[in-house]
Amino acid sequence: MKNNIRIGVIGVGHLGQHHAKHYTKIASAELVGVYDTDSKQCDKIAKKQNTKACKSLDEMLRSVDGVSIVTPTKDHAKIAETCLKQGKHVFIEKPISKTVEEAERLIVLAKEKKVTLQVGHIERFNPALGPLKDYRIKPKYIEVQRLAPYMIRGTDIPVVLDLMIHDIDLVLSFIDSPVKKIEASGVSIMTSSVDIANARIHFENGSVANITSSRVAKDKVRKIKLFQQNLYITIDFLIGLTEVYRVVDSEKQESPDIISAPIDLGGTQKHIVYEKPNIIKNDALQMELINFVESIQGAATPIVGGLAGKEALKVALQIQNKILEGLK
Repeated sequence: MKNNIRIGVIGVGHLGQHHAKHYTKIASAELVGVYDTDSKQCDKIAKKQNTKACKSLDEMLRSVDGVSIVTPTKDHAKIAETCLKQGKHVFIEKPISKTVEEAERLIVLAKEKKVTLQVGHIERFNPALGPLKDYRIKPKYIEVQRLAPYMIRGTDIPVVLDLMIHDIDLVLSFIDSPVKKIEASGVSIMTSSVDIANARIHFENGSVANITSSRVAKDKVRKIKLFQQNLYITIDFLIGLTEVYRVVDSEKQESPDIISAPIDLGGTQKHIVYEKPNIIKNDALQMELINFVESIQGAATPIVGGLAGKEALKVALQIQNKILEGLK
């Protein structure tokens, strides 16, 4: 165990307790303690995971190499700054912080201390995205829907920073171009904050993304559709289904899965081919935390580093500000 990465989890509520559980399953990690301002919850999770219930953040930091910060967003920057200054590797659940300025300070600190800074945009590790590595993804248009039933948890922040930011991060990872213009609207339904939001993001290269998020829905929906030249991909994150539709030259057709009659496009015969790639099932949070541990070891780099976390936050805040302007 002495060569394992010693990890502590800060905040062991609804999500943090799952961080603690998953670290116990990672062979190269050792969960050495948990800390929460709710001492009863802290003791409960520590006992459940057979680890130490730390009485303070300082106590935890004396015995760890890295931490997961799974606290309310308002506390992210302060806690992360304390950890980074002591040379600890830091994983922060999304969003990275409340403000872009806070995120920038954390990025600089991590660089100065030469430690890992990773942000918890878990959808990047969804197994339904795995098959995309076999295609050259250059979308011209992206359509995203993320709907969820109302829950008290998470309503301390607007839906843009709670749910939509997952999809903002995904869109930014797919479209390699600066944002040109943002249009957005939203409404409050259940809380004093924005509960339903829609954003249309225009990029300098001409690509467009349309994102809808709601935390006032009967059923959960997490879908994304990617459109590009001769390719259409639809992904259902909830059920783990990826479907691909390709336009191919009829004479070059190598797959039996033709789903259209021949299409005449300017004298060239085309077919639409349907493919349903095999998806390798895994636990997204487990894979995310393995990526963090391996990054600390130098065996990997964070899939979502501090810079990516900052960029997602920057766009999310621009969207939120556009919505608030429209509500005045």
